[in-house]
Amino acid sequence: MENVKYVMIIKRGRAYNKVTKAAIERHVENLRTQDAAGKIQLCGPLQGYPGVAGMVIFNVDSSEEAEALCKLEPLVAEGFATYTLATLHVAGKDNNYLL
Repeated sequence: MENVKYVMIIKRGRAYNKVTKAAIERHVENLRTQDAAGKIQLCGPLQGYPGVAGMVIFNVDSSEEAEALCKLEPLVAEGFATYTLATLHVAGKDNNYLL
């Protein structure tokens, strides 16, 4: 069985410098909600990558579900950020590192 995760890279949009505390609070509440539902594997801000704010690794069954969650992200929905969604094929000793 293939182990796939979906990775949302949150990119700073043109209006990112206008992000309000209230927008960040909505972002965090969304993360809490998705995490409580078991849909987040890992998330956090990224440092050292110009134009990138952070990432979310989703624990969902399909790219369509991940795409829907990306569009619900308040920073995206409110125009502060954009995103890229990537498919990660998880490699490890259980699958011989995809060899």
